[in-house]
Amino acid sequence: MTTSVLSIRNLSVEIPTRTGIVKPVDGVSYDIEAGEILGIVGESGAGKSMAGNAVIGLLSPPAHIAAGEIWLNGARIDHLTGDAMRRLRGKEIGMVFQDPLTSLNPLLTIGDQLTETMLTHLPISKSEAEQRAVAALDEVGIPGAARRIGSYPHEFSGGMRQRVVIALALCAEPSLIIADEPTTALDVSVQAQIIALLKRLCRDRGTAVMLITHDMGVIAEAADRVAVMYAGRLAELGTVRDVLTRPRHPYTHGLMASTPLASQGKARLHQIQGAMPRLDAVPEGCAFHPRCDYAQDKCRRSPAPRITDGHAAEAACWFPLMREEVS
Repeated sequence: MTTSVLSIRNLSVEIPTRTGIVKPVDGVSYDIEAGEILGIVGESGAGKSMAGNAVIGLLSPPAHIAAGEIWLNGARIDHLTGDAMRRLRGKEIGMVFQDPLTSLNPLLTIGDQLTETMLTHLPISKSEAEQRAVAALDEVGIPGAARRIGSYPHEFSGGMRQRVVIALALCAEPSLIIADEPTTALDVSVQAQIIALLKRLCRDRGTAVMLITHDMGVIAEAADRVAVMYAGRLAELGTVRDVLTRPRHPYTHGLMASTPLASQGKARLHQIQGAMPRLDAVPEGCAFHPRCDYAQDKCRRSPAPRITDGHAAEAACWFPLMREEVS
């Protein structure tokens, strides 16, 4: 169907509640190519992590995929469950969570966890797995990897634990990495190191990366393309340069204007008025229209056409901003 490593088509996730069905992900489409980092950005509750969990099969019931398709290396995977999805995790898809302690077993050494993962997914011997475990730690920048292979998670700093988690996600040689807020709990200097590590590994291995974050600075530094999400929908999609310097959706423009970099020394940062709607109270039409300075009657009646082309900068907006409006 596609040469992309990951292809998401009109994906919708639903959660039944006592008051009705809510959609944390609503008709989302994008692709990620080999060696590419796609940044997924938006406020808390925008649906970023839910989309990632749908890809890797970690939706917590009653949440479920209600519509759309997910393709990995040309094979459809959204229908997989149980053992079939567990075989896919680790081998084809690696996951890097925000808190590395949730990914690491505190009772096992780092070496045991790496070798167990490789023995589960790769046709190699235990001795070869142990050698690869040391090489994996060395590749992600753990000093004295051969000596630290027998250490436990609590013996590492937060930044070193995150490096271990990245090594764990990569050790079975997956084609896709989903990194969910991988730098949020880290110091700024350590954040820069982790971003540089992800970029290098992506370049050297040709791994596709879905980088989920709320930090526009991380997107600007790490991603090749960016998808902006709002209330479960895709607001804008395009190259980092196009989206961050010439945003066409008013929400993206508001996000950029609220960052110190875009304020250009002004006394006050721009503020988007209001808050993202609750999932059970998403307004009709464009979900952003109650907070939008450019909203018209058409925006209140029906949502703008959804983005389906993953190779051009487009905005799901009836009245996209022109370059002179955002300069």
